Amino acid sequence: MSRRKLVVGNWKMNGMRAHLDEVEAIGRIAAEHPAVEVGLCLPATLIMAADALRGAAFIGGQDNHWNASGAHTGCLSAEMLAEAGAQWVIVGHSERRDAQGESDAEVAAKAAAAHAAGLKVILCVGESLEVRDAGGAEAVVSAQLLASLPEGAAADWLAIAYEPIWAIGTGRIPTMEAVASMHAALRAALATRIGSEAEKMRILYGGSMNGDNAADLMAIADVDGGLVGGASLTAAKFGPVIAAAG
Repeated sequence: MSRRKLVVGNWKMNGMRAHLDEVEAIGRIAAEHPAVEVGLCLPATLIMAADALRGAAFIGGQDNHWNASGAHTGCLSAEMLAEAGAQWVIVGHSERRDAQGESDAEVAAKAAAAHAAGLKVILCVGESLEVRDAGGAEAVVSAQLLASLPEGAAADWLAIAYEPIWAIGTGRIPTMEAVASMHAALRAALATRIGSEAEKMRILYGGSMNGDNAADLMAIADVDGGLVGGASLTAAKFGPVIAAAG
């Protein structure tokens, strides 16, 4: 099945108003590759300003609370992100699962809340180096995916991002064979829960994707795009990744 490639930059805790020219430049590059869906998940402080500059790229958030409002100091609801101009949001990133102790159930609740607020969702899963070295990566990550999957999961509002934790920001990536095997395992796991909808679901690769390796990674059968970290911070670096998807 042909699935439109999705390439999303995750700026993490990077970016000030002085960097909004990069958002505008990336939007122009996205317009040159209409076959690719392109987005930037930015710090919340930039979402409203960036929405006016996004061009052909969408703007997203990096996390949301599962409640719509309440006594949750420092948190943002999905409704707040949507009002600011976000169209997508990331949930379950390993940097939150590990550093913030987020559970699979919390990730599922965040995804459901985002969908209820009209946002589309990128749900992240991935394994540690210890799990990879022990030989149980596919089983562990597949189980994590199913435990994090919200009710009513559908390809028109949800995408999955496989991010081997040990590859994020390190410059290391799994072998192409390992990426192919994991993505196939995740699609098979999805099929046990959502049936034929699994064939429509986009599964992204994240973890040190850049202009040098993006074409090879996205040529793999079940890799439908990328969730890109450091290489998405400038148009000069992100542009080649977008081009590789198109």
